[in-house]
This record gives sequence, structure tokens and C-alpha cells, in this order.
Amino acid sequence: MAATSEHEHLRGRLTSLTRDLILIPSTEDRPSERQRSFEFLRHHLDSTPGVRLDMFDRNGHQSLVVRPEGCVAPEILLCGHIDVIEHSEPDCYHSRVENGRIIGPGSGDMKGQIAIMIELMRSIHRRSTGASVGLAITSDEERGGADGVRFLLDEIGLRCGIAIIPDGGSLNEITTAEKGVLHARLSHDGHEAHAARPWLGENAIERLLPPLNRLMEHFRQYWPDAPIDPRVDHWFPTCSITMCESENTTVNRIPSSASAVIDVRFPPPHSVESILADVAEVMGEDCEVEPLMTAAPTDLAPDPRFCEATAAETGLSVVMSRASGGSDGRFFRTHDIPVNLSRPLVGNLHAIDEWIDIESMVTYYHICKRYIEGH
Repeated sequence: MAATSEHEHLRGRLTSLTRDLILIPSTEDRPSERQRSFEFLRHHLDSTPGVRLDMFDRNGHQSLVVRPEGCVAPEILLCGHIDVIEHSEPDCYHSRVENGRIIGPGSGDMKGQIAIMIELMRSIHRRSTGASVGLAITSDEERGGADGVRFLLDEIGLRCGIAIIPDGGSLNEITTAEKGVLHARLSHDGHEAHAARPWLGENAIERLLPPLNRLMEHFRQYWPDAPIDPRVDHWFPTCSITMCESENTTVNRIPSSASAVIDVRFPPPHSVESILADVAEVMGEDCEVEPLMTAAPTDLAPDPRFCEATAAETGLSVVMSRASGGSDGRFFRTHDIPVNLSRPLVGNLHAIDEWIDIESMVTYYHICKRYIEGH
């Protein structure tokens, strides 16, 4: 009966914390709401015995680092981000509970996981003051992490023995490697004219589209001929066009400039340099290629003991997988810090009806607790 009561209490705490966090629209365009998220988190952590809370700010992006008093580099560091993506519907940042899930923007990426880590820190340090467990929460992961985890590691000097980042994989699926990333803007110039007299101008959009089509065909060569099973055979380069625009604000003008933004993901042996060279060659010398964000492919080196804790708590065999996406784990790996990357059951990420499974949140909490206590 006591175990059941404890289980339900934890379930309720995680649900309430997650739903409260979802109500705060901590997007890139709302710095005051990101700050409010950190105030909310500090209120939940400042009574935790034996820990020190430090706030950092880089280019308007705050980070919260919680460490045991007198401990600069904890053995285990829980790490997550409070920022969520912007939705066009401004009043969508609320949630509902349905079929055992919390449904709402940011629930699975990653406010549910933030709630888990907050509860872990409170529980661990109340039971064992001075335990070598820390927490880092940033607010710029969705835009690349340069002002968050990279800043904390490269400039503040934050270190740990191993990082737990619940931002990839699944409940019994642990990520071992991530693809590299290239975000780049591709731009073409033209000559403006009235749209009724196109022969007097040179349409920048029309100049941009043919090389863009060539670029997509170039990356199509890597795709397998058979239908893709994303758990098995996604380990090849991909390119997505995510934005396309001109400077026009009127419909009857030939644009003098046009640009597109691409998102390229790539595994070894490809590198940032080789992918950039491929893009530049395919687009041609008349097109400007401006890198916006880059990241090399990453081996995460998860701890086998985390796999054992996962198997013990889920009762399922552990799947070791490679991810097509990226995470802040790459910044830890540049300092040879291993990363355990998995998470509760989530779905519809970056959608308004994004969800996280509540029972799996409880299970993930116990996975991390078992691993920390056995470390």
C-alpha cells in the first residue's frame, strides 16, 4: 500500500510540474517567459539542502546550474533545456491529460523531462546531502545550444563524469550516435523589375530554384531504393529545404534577391567540411552558401550500467540505436564526457498536440534513480 501511495504521489507531482511548465511559453521570441521558467524552477529547487544554484547569461539566454556545495564537477550531471518552439497559435501553450498522456506543446521536448530531473534532484539531495549529482538547464537548445551547453562547457568550464540527457531515444532505446548537422542559407541575386514586364528583370527566385532542385537530387542518391525503416536504415545523408523567401512585400515586383534555408543531416564518414563542399559545388559559384549552424557526427559512449538500469526497470531488452537528429550531447563529447541519451515515451514532437506518457515518466525517474544510486 505504501509503495502504491508513493507511486501515485510521484505520478501526481510529475504531472503537475509538467503542466505548470507548459503554461509558460518559453520560446525564443519570449525572453521574459524563459526567465519566468527559470524563476519557477528556482522556487522548486532553492529549498533543496546542500546544493548551490548558479545562473548564467549568454546573449540573453539564461542557464541554471545546480551542484552540491563545494563540488565543481559532479560525477553525474542531469541536463535539459527549457526552451520550446514557437507555434503560430499564441494561446496554444496549455495542456490536457488524456489516455494516460500529458498533451500540450513542449510536453515531450522537454518539459516532462525537466519535471523528472527537478524531482530527482530534490529527492536525491534530501536523502543524501552532498551526493555527487548536478543539474544544468539551458534555454537555447532549439536554436543550436551555442549560448547554453556549449557556453557552460567551453567558457564557464562546467564538467562532470557523465551526462544524462533525456532528449532522444525512447524508454528502452538508448542512443549511441547522432548524425552531424548543417543549417545553411543559400542566396541568389537577380535584377528587380515590374512583374508585368519580366523581360526587364532577372528573377532571383527563378535563379535559385534550379540549383535547389539539383541539390535535392544530389542527396536523393543516398536514399535506399526500398521503403525506409527509420529504426534501421536511416543512416545516410539527408537534406530538407525548411525556408524559402525573397525580400518582396508586394506581388507585382520581380525580386532582386532570394534565399532558402536547408537542414542537412549526415553520418560518418561525411564531415561538416565535405558536406559544405558538396552543397557549394552543386549550387554553383553564383550562389552564396552561408553556414548558420554546424555539428560533427557524434558517438555518445553511453554507460553500460545505464543500460542495465533501463532493462531492470522496464523489464524489456534495451535497444541501442543511432539518431537522425542531434542533441546537446555533442558538446559534452568534445570534452570526452560520456552521454546517456534516452527518454520517456513521447510523440508528435514540435506539434501542438505533442505528448508524453505519464507512466513512462515514472519509469524513467526510477531508471535514473537506480543508475545514480548504483553509480
